[in-house]
Parts: sequence; C-alpha cells; structure tokens
Amino acid sequence: MGLESPRADHNHITGFHSPFAADKGSCSSISLNLNQNLNSGKVEMIETRSLSKMCKEQKKIIEEQKEIIEEQRKKVELVEKAVEKAMKTIEMRIGNVEKVMNGEMEELKKVVKENEEKLKDKCSELEGLEDMNTALMIKERQSNDEIQEARKELIMGLRDLAAHGSKVGVKRMGLVDAKVLMKACEERFTGQNVELEHDRLCSKLQDTINDPAWYPFKRVGTGEKMKEVVDEEDEQLKNLRQEWGEDVVKAVKTALEEMNEYNPSGRYPGPVLWNVEQERQATLKEGIAHLTQLLKRKRTSST
Repeated sequence: MGLESPRADHNHITGFHSPFAADKGSCSSISLNLNQNLNSGKVEMIETRSLSKMCKEQKKIIEEQKEIIEEQRKKVELVEKAVEKAMKTIEMRIGNVEKVMNGEMEELKKVVKENEEKLKDKCSELEGLEDMNTALMIKERQSNDEIQEARKELIMGLRDLAAHGSKVGVKRMGLVDAKVLMKACEERFTGQNVELEHDRLCSKLQDTINDPAWYPFKRVGTGEKMKEVVDEEDEQLKNLRQEWGEDVVKAVKTALEEMNEYNPSGRYPGPVLWNVEQERQATLKEGIAHLTQLLKRKRTSST
C-alpha cells in the first residue's frame, strides 16, 4: 500500500471534519474570481495609466501646437503691422507725389497757356508778315516789270539816238562776231566770194547757235560756285575748229555764253544796254544818264 497523507489520516482517525471542507470548491471558485478581478483591475489600472500617459502626451502636443500657433499668430501680426505701416508710408508718399504733380500740372498748364497766347501772337504777327511779304513781292514784281519796260524803252531810244563813240549803247547778245568771220573768209577766199561766203557762214553759225536742240554746255564747280561753261569736247565745236580754226570757235563760244546768260530760254539774240568802255552790261541809271546827255546835245545842236 502506498503511504497516505498524514492530513488524511488524521481526519480519518479523529473523525473530525473541517467546517470548511464542504466549501472547499466554493473557496476555490471565489479565489479564482478574486484573482480574475485582481488581474482585471491590474489590466484596467495599466490601461488607465496608459490612457493617462497618452492624454498627457496628447495634451503636451496640443500645448506645443498652441505655442506654435501663437508664435505664428504673433509673426502674422508683426507682418500685418509692417504691411500696414508700409501701406501708410506708400499712401503718404503717393499723396505727396500727387500734391507735387498737381502743383507741377498747374504750373505746366499755366506755362502751356502762356505759350499758347504767345503762339497766337506770333501767328498773328506771322500772318501780318506774310501779308506784308506778299504785298512786297507783288510790288517788287510790278517794279521789275516797270524797270524792264523802262529798259526796253531806253534801248529803243538809244538805238535811235546812239552815235559813234558813245559810252553806252545797245548790244545784241548772242550774235556771232561778224568781223571775226569776215577775217576767216578773207584768209580763205578772194574777190566777190569773200562777201558771199561770209554771209553764208554767218547765217549757218547763227542758226546753229539759235537751235535749242544743241546744248554744248557742261556744269563745273559745286554749290553756289557751280556754273555752266561751254564744253570744249562737243563734237560740233571740234568739227568747227578743224574746218575754220580757233578764232571762229572762240566767236561761237562767246555768242553761246551770251545767249545762255541773257536769254537761255529763248535761244535767240536779245538787245541789252551795254557799257562800251567797260565791256559789260550797263545799269539802268547809266543808260538814263547817257540818254539825257544825248537829248541835251540834240537840243543844243538844234538851237
């Protein structure tokens, strides 16, 4: 037989039964429940502590967020104040600029108005000057016409009264010098042929000089110094030089130059007052003075 428990033997021997023996199962159950409750309390306590810790951490985070937000709010306020200050400064400067500009605009308007008044006065003055200039031009044209008429009348008078050896006479500009042509013919022809060939040569050369289609001129110089001269390389002049010599060519050139100066548009010889002594065109005053002397002489001789 196996060895039995002394506690068991004791109960058996004495016949003593523990009052708690019957409730042994109940106690175990209570103890189990108690342990469960204790364990549950521990869990709840742990959970509570965890929650409390989490709450504290969350609260800390919230506080930190609040601090960050407050710091940002303060920064925003500073920026807003700076912007407001800058806006006020800008508005003040704009106001000052507007005042200055308004003042300058008023001054500018005043200057513009004054200049407009001056311009009106100048325009009126200019219109007056233009009218005066027009009147003077008309008067000058009339005077020139009168002078030309007087010159023509003077030329006609001197033609009738001019005498050999007069200081002022009438010269037909653009006529080829007949004396030069006569000399050339005398050197080439004899007898009656001289006069005949002279007339032919004079007529031929004068017709050539009067021909508007022949323009043996070239321009030399520049600006105000530019002028027209006879072109020595002209083919007709070259042929004339070979046929009649240099003296005849010079006579033709002189006639061409006179024609180009005194009657370029008409290309025909025209009469002008001529100062014989100085070999130039005479002034109207010289012509009148000479005509007056001729009239006096005529009156004296008639008496």
